[in-house]
Amino acid sequence: MDAKTRRSRIEERVRADGEVGYADLAVDFDVSEMTIRRDVEALETLGVVRRVVGGAIALKGKDTEPAFETRVADAAEEKRHIADAVADLVSRGETLILDSGSTALAVAQSLRGRQLELTVLTPSVLAALELVDEENTTVVLTGGELRPGELSLIGPAAEDTLSNYNCDTFVMGVAGIDGLRGISDYHQADSRVKRAASSRADRVIVAADRSKLGRVTFTSIAALSEIDVLITDGDPQHPALVAARAAGVDVICVAGVDAETGRAENQ
Repeated sequence: MDAKTRRSRIEERVRADGEVGYADLAVDFDVSEMTIRRDVEALETLGVVRRVVGGAIALKGKDTEPAFETRVADAAEEKRHIADAVADLVSRGETLILDSGSTALAVAQSLRGRQLELTVLTPSVLAALELVDEENTTVVLTGGELRPGELSLIGPAAEDTLSNYNCDTFVMGVAGIDGLRGISDYHQADSRVKRAASSRADRVIVAADRSKLGRVTFTSIAALSEIDVLITDGDPQHPALVAARAAGVDVICVAGVDAETGRAENQ
């Protein structure tokens, strides 16, 4: 069976079952798990599936958001590299808005121990907990309604809190980055908080792993021209990144992690 046929059948399987595992697919198609991983990565690039630990899940539509626990585990090593690159751009003494979501949480973890003496404003309870004991760091939680699972603060109270501050940098996580549609996310209330945060910062940094490139999700956040820096582990020549550069965005591509070897790739 050639790769095109095998990938078509994997797509049919994941759409029918909602989730597939590398090991089961390798047995069913009588190929190595490495081959299956390559097939799944190709399907992810097409927007058919999203890789998770041990397999992949179907992308059923623009308004389907994977569980937070799944997103934390998915591409965890890639997010760590991206988070480290974000933290490298943060200067001592900055006032920083730190978004909710799995990538922003990785950024909070990377900021720990750097002794940057930051003031961090965040709608993420999890990010706040990561940084609350950091020496000489002030953490301010927005008000708002606590969103289950995500543990993000949403609603008018969160947006109003953000409107009272002027900050140096906003670090934003997103679900989709597209050359035409710009940046987008799954959840409307979270997206409104992101827009409010963007309006209160001098610099907007978007941090996103390569699975977000070329994807359009339910709620529009901003045009590419409205962000300043995009940090990703994607291919520098991906159409979404080419469009971002054309829009004046400073695109930083960090070394990704090879899905088969677990080692860093060169960009």
